[in-house]
Amino acid sequence: MHFREVAMLKAFTITGLLIVLTGCAVGPDYEAPATPEPSEFEAGRQTVEGQMNPQRFWQGFDDPLLAQLIDQTLAANHDLAVAVARYDRAAALLYGAERDQWPSVTANASAAEQHLADIEQSPPGTGPDRIQRYQVGVAAEWELDLFGRLRRATEAQRAELEAAGADLGTVQVALVGQLASSYFELRGLQQRYRVAQQSVELQQQSLDIVEARLDAGRGPDIDVVRARAQLERTSAELPRLQAGIRAAMHRIAVLTGQPPVALVDTLSPAVGLPEALPEIPVDSPGNVLRRRPDIAAAERRLAAATAREGVATADLFPRFTLAGLLGSVAADTSDLLSGPAESRRVVLGVDWTFLDHDRVRARIEAAGADSRAALASYQAAVLVALEEAETRLVRYQQAQEREDRLERAMTDAETAVELARTRYEQGLIGYFELLAAEQEFTTTRDQAVRSRTEVILAMVDVYRALVGTPG
Repeated sequence: MHFREVAMLKAFTITGLLIVLTGCAVGPDYEAPATPEPSEFEAGRQTVEGQMNPQRFWQGFDDPLLAQLIDQTLAANHDLAVAVARYDRAAALLYGAERDQWPSVTANASAAEQHLADIEQSPPGTGPDRIQRYQVGVAAEWELDLFGRLRRATEAQRAELEAAGADLGTVQVALVGQLASSYFELRGLQQRYRVAQQSVELQQQSLDIVEARLDAGRGPDIDVVRARAQLERTSAELPRLQAGIRAAMHRIAVLTGQPPVALVDTLSPAVGLPEALPEIPVDSPGNVLRRRPDIAAAERRLAAATAREGVATADLFPRFTLAGLLGSVAADTSDLLSGPAESRRVVLGVDWTFLDHDRVRARIEAAGADSRAALASYQAAVLVALEEAETRLVRYQQAQEREDRLERAMTDAETAVELARTRYEQGLIGYFELLAAEQEFTTTRDQAVRSRTEVILAMVDVYRALVGTPG
């Protein structure tokens, strides 16, 4: 057996032994933390399960324009583009971490010519005055991951990629909720504007009646003044509502990735608030937590922090590197790749900064602190998610109850206005009683529309708390 074959056999033998040793990785192995899982949401006991896809809850409103706007938001929103870019960055970093576990191979070639001084010639002054040197080669270098440093780094980066994916889902949930909320706020404002216009018309009719009574000598001047003041107060609400309508339109346009005024014409036709609402599917708290992307992101960052403890711990141990070179060196290009010009090298390197023990220990302690912080963040995220779901379910139920009461109040207030107007025309009551009835009716109608809007917005918030990434 030739010397080079023996050398290569030794190198491969050493490599094989080292690979066998790479079965272990220092640092703690990650275990997902236990999470509290109540059997049910207390506020969700009275809520029935729906049959629709909860992750695309907006389909339950049967509003094609709303669905179109949400699709545009998921396709063109700039905040979502930022989240996608961060996911792509994490994917690229993971690829780099995975490649670090495999040999790096480089190829090189060079050609050089050196003119020699007399003293450099052999013999001096009479030898060749120049030297030509040509070289080609392939080199490989491989860090032998005996203690799992590279594997832990890959684990950490993979967890970061999964966290970035969950962050992307969190942004999607937030954007869908914002778009739906802005859309229904717009429809509520448009309906309140119509109600205000109707109130203006009603109060104009009352003013006409009061002026007619004054002309007939059956009423005092103060009734006309009061009627005009009430009409102006109601009319003053119209510009404020118009400003709110435009602001909602602008917000919707920006959420869809367009200039603020891009959707004014599209959204200007007033559409009433939904009469029938979809049912809310209330799942167990455990399933809700498993669906929520913010919880998944917190859990994955805990996994990444745990893996980085292993990366820091591996610095306590030496790093082994196996390097090899296969090349050819010749004074003439025709001699390249020939047997005499062949060049080979196999190197096993060891790098161990054992004198840096205290500094490494400090990094390990810092990594452990990061893990504890990530665990606390995860536990806090779980509790916040449970609190959010319970609170939003309660608000939804209370909003429904308030709406029912205001609907009955509005019916009574309308009847009161009709009776007051009739009695005023008959001279049975004064204008003060009629004015009070009209004010109450105007306020109650506006509150009823606002209450209906609040019910729908509360429903959107419930869906945001209970469902996962839009699918």
